[in-house]
Amino acid sequence: MAEIEKPHPPGDYPVVVVGSGPGGLQTSYCLARLGIAHALISEDDGPGGMFRHFPVFQRLITWSKIHAPAARGSDAYEWFDWNSLLGEEPDHRALVPALMDGTSYFPSRPEMEAGIVEFARRTGIECRYGCKWESTRRDDNGFVVSTSDGDYRTKVLVVAVGMAEPWKPQVPGIEAVPHYVEMKPPETYADQRVFLIGKRNSGFELADGLLTWARQIVLGSPRPARISVLAHSTAAARARYLQPYEDHVLGGGNVVLDVAIERIERTDGGFRVHASGTTTPGDLVLDFDAVIAATGFAVPLRDLRDLGVATFHQDRLPGQTPFWESATVPGIYFAGAITQGSIGLKKYGIPSNSAAVHGFRYNARVLARHIAAKHFGIVEKRPRVDKNDVVDHLLAVATRGPDLWNQQSYLARILEFSPEAGIVDQGTIPLAHFVDAEGPDSVAITIETDAAGSIHPALYVRRGGRVDEHLLPPDPLHQYETVEHRALVAQLLAGWV
Repeated sequence: MAEIEKPHPPGDYPVVVVGSGPGGLQTSYCLARLGIAHALISEDDGPGGMFRHFPVFQRLITWSKIHAPAARGSDAYEWFDWNSLLGEEPDHRALVPALMDGTSYFPSRPEMEAGIVEFARRTGIECRYGCKWESTRRDDNGFVVSTSDGDYRTKVLVVAVGMAEPWKPQVPGIEAVPHYVEMKPPETYADQRVFLIGKRNSGFELADGLLTWARQIVLGSPRPARISVLAHSTAAARARYLQPYEDHVLGGGNVVLDVAIERIERTDGGFRVHASGTTTPGDLVLDFDAVIAATGFAVPLRDLRDLGVATFHQDRLPGQTPFWESATVPGIYFAGAITQGSIGLKKYGIPSNSAAVHGFRYNARVLARHIAAKHFGIVEKRPRVDKNDVVDHLLAVATRGPDLWNQQSYLARILEFSPEAGIVDQGTIPLAHFVDAEGPDSVAITIETDAAGSIHPALYVRRGGRVDEHLLPPDPLHQYETVEHRALVAQLLAGWV
């Protein structure tokens, strides 16, 4: 039987998207909806990205509530379903909850993978699987992406390969230590003393999974675990991974140390860790049966650095503009978990949720619109808002807008006030771009959680080129369509509404 021809053969394309994880699939879907022809290619043999293999203990840290205060499939329901990709048609929405068995509102890894696969199937996303990205070079029209199947020429390259490359810091002896991805079955560590290098997602996940097996668990890294931030952001371990920390606080035997690892030695019985205290100075020499590097991941950038793509975070992430374009090589964009490299305002020290699906799925939609407008002159017709409806419009978005709730202080909804066009709803854009860029008179609204855990809307008003920030009061039920809120917003927008 002849082999079925793969889609997207090598050749010339307006856009090439690399990666078939949720970031690549969401970007491809959004580009297609805008009519942007593109090739989606992936080294994998099917959709899913890292969710085909991880997390190690097979349970996500992000929720999807099967039963929620909003109707499944509605826009508002997206706030309660952090794992489904975004579809425009009813049959394309809220797919992960439909596949969950109900034993937890944190999906299992297989349930998450199944949801991604189902999204690709239902939406008809075509990807050239088994096509390995090998190198990249410039040409007169843009970029040449060389793959195992041949060359792709494109004006715009979108890299959506995830934070998929295991990373270890430069510590003498760490080469003998297995990384998170090399984790053995938990029962292997029964009755052992285990040292975990790292106190972020990976470290707390492994500690949580080993609690019933290991005799003692010690987590060590230079910076303290910031519990106030961890509880509000999936860029770090969420509350359900904090049981090891509670054990530490209660003196249950497990320990969380703020230490810099100086070197690791092999011993007859395991490993010896030499460390120095950071929060509390002092040298430590500790012996363990096992050591695991839960030190995170880096972006597999291949040779993009040779093209001039600048990196940061110990060379693990590419520097990006607010619209996720390389800060140093125009035309190269990033999607998926890599978009955490676009830092945003980082209000109250809390990072974006761009490391997780419920954050970067909205980034992908904004990115597709930005690419369509900037590179191909395709601008969606934006709706107009009557001046009598402006206040209600903004407060409705603040109360029920899932993009603002999932990307707090990072994405904002914009209304533009134009003498010629009237009041135009410009949709969602990165808040950092709105604050820093010049533009016409307009207002942006976002949601913020402050350091004390208080959730409130924030209004950014640009008049005559100056942007002023105004915090609106919180509400215990997160309902902002109140008489008080209406009066405050009307006052701030006096002269426009």
